[in-house]
Amino acid sequence: MNLITFFVSATKLAGALVTVTVAANAFSFSRYRKKYLQRFRSPIDESAGILASFNSEGEGEDEFFFGLATAPAHVEDRLNDAWLQFAADEPSDASDQQGLQPADAIMGSGEGDGGSQQAPMSGTAVNQTVKKKKSLKIAMEAMIRGFEKYVEGEEEVTAPKEELHHKVAAWHNVPHPEERLRFWSDPDTELKLAKDTGISVFRMGIDWARIMPEEPVNGLKETVNYAALERYKWIINRVRSYGMKVMLTLFHHSLPPWAGEYGGWKLEKTVDYFMDFTRLVVDNVSDMIDYWVTFNEPHVFCMLTYCAGTWPGGNPDMLEVATSALPTGVFNQAMHWMAIAHSKAYDYIHDKRFLLLVESLKNKEFCEDISFI
Repeated sequence: MNLITFFVSATKLAGALVTVTVAANAFSFSRYRKKYLQRFRSPIDESAGILASFNSEGEGEDEFFFGLATAPAHVEDRLNDAWLQFAADEPSDASDQQGLQPADAIMGSGEGDGGSQQAPMSGTAVNQTVKKKKSLKIAMEAMIRGFEKYVEGEEEVTAPKEELHHKVAAWHNVPHPEERLRFWSDPDTELKLAKDTGISVFRMGIDWARIMPEEPVNGLKETVNYAALERYKWIINRVRSYGMKVMLTLFHHSLPPWAGEYGGWKLEKTVDYFMDFTRLVVDNVSDMIDYWVTFNEPHVFCMLTYCAGTWPGGNPDMLEVATSALPTGVFNQAMHWMAIAHSKAYDYIHDKRFLLLVESLKNKEFCEDISFI
């Protein structure tokens, strides 16, 4: 009887805690919405004949440009980042790949100097003799690169076993997800495609983990990959050689694995590490960059990483998830420190740009004004 009474009491207590948590989160979000998500009057006169005019031939503040964006985690090969490690953390269920045919790798993973080598296959592979009479379900980038959509006849191919060894859905239809688009070793393929679309601005990023593969607890001298920084400078020059301006992103949803281990953007010290990275990048490439982006959609990153745990680097526990929307929850914690980092990076970029402008004027060189996003 005592056990039953204890169980009933515990159930009531748990129910009360859940109710209070849900109510607190709802109240917190209500205040947030009232403060930041109020409706505003549209500046567009919908009764006008022309709703908006985009001046693509203007200059300075009047210029409107069309651009194309990429992120290191999406396109760079030879990058052992948090996303690749996250994909291998838990093998996906075999049912996820029903109807998917393995597509042979188009290219091996590239060396840093632009060469290539054969990449190992993700997961265990076996040789099978199969008949290919149906269309292959392959990645869109493979289609763009001219990969054969239909293959007929019998041939021996290397096919993965039923168990997939990654859990990122976008990589389920290629056997070598670590290659991505090979933008690191062969940027020209993507740059030619981008140029052919007629855009004037190419947005790319510099991966924090590639430049700082280890936590710089003993300073930057022993942890910075300066060769990678030089490689990025070469890629940026390749972008400019195609007649496109460069928009550079410092943080595009990819936290270094070592930062994720201690809590990442939930802790203040990440701001200091990020500023070390920012100063390295700005000091080395600022004269080649036309537009800067400090953080790409930080609210999305914080929500999916620290509140939902569906992105790498967060690993929230049940308490963090339950209290994530509270004023002192993990969402506001991470957003706070990212806002501080943005502010510091913003000031450093503009201070550096002002010095470049002064130096350029001294040398009577043309220096294009840079907008900041």
